[in-house]
Amino acid sequence: MTESGSAYGLWFLVVINSAIFIIFAFSFFKPQSSRDWRSFGAFSAFVVALFAEMYGFPLTIFFLSGWLQSTWPEVDWLAHDSGHLPEMIFGWRGNPHFGPFHLLSFALIGAGFWLIAVAWHHLWAAQREGRLAVSGPYSRIRHPQYVGFVLIMAGFLAQWPTLLTLAMFPVLVWMYVRLARNEERDSQACFGAIWERYAGVVPAFVPRWRREQDQGRRDQDRLS
Repeated sequence: MTESGSAYGLWFLVVINSAIFIIFAFSFFKPQSSRDWRSFGAFSAFVVALFAEMYGFPLTIFFLSGWLQSTWPEVDWLAHDSGHLPEMIFGWRGNPHFGPFHLLSFALIGAGFWLIAVAWHHLWAAQREGRLAVSGPYSRIRHPQYVGFVLIMAGFLAQWPTLLTLAMFPVLVWMYVRLARNEERDSQACFGAIWERYAGVVPAFVPRWRREQDQGRRDQDRLS
């Protein structure tokens, strides 16, 4: 059972929370190129859509209300806590902020922001020196900042899934992959053989593990 009473229509909280996360992400990502701004803008749209349902109007709850109410009649689906759908559906009846999906979301969001921040530091240093970024997270994956955004969005989905953000997620992932491929073409044109050797040993989005990781480090040492 969750606490009763509607906690929606709080559009001031929509604006405040959206602004906090967007500004926070901006301080980590620091977009510069038009490509950076497109990726950041898409992430911002995801954040606004999320908080609009979290505090504004529960569109997902509205569309699924018949199924939700008939399947879990003991839950007050207009209570704010009930928006944590994974906890409600899987029977977590304690404070959803301490539920397994909510804790998982914190881990994913924190990892995403950390990855974006650390990657930007290494990228900024490389750009100042006119060289290819191959250190830090770039020694494991070629596009750590895009992976960071995907981790953050996955974290939000684990915490508060909505129909709109679930529909947006694969589209945004596809967009980030396209942006990454465009960046790779530019890097290849700029750095030539250096880029080709780097791309040959460092995967684009998913790091290698175990023996592959050790071999990647040895190959990476030759690039540094």
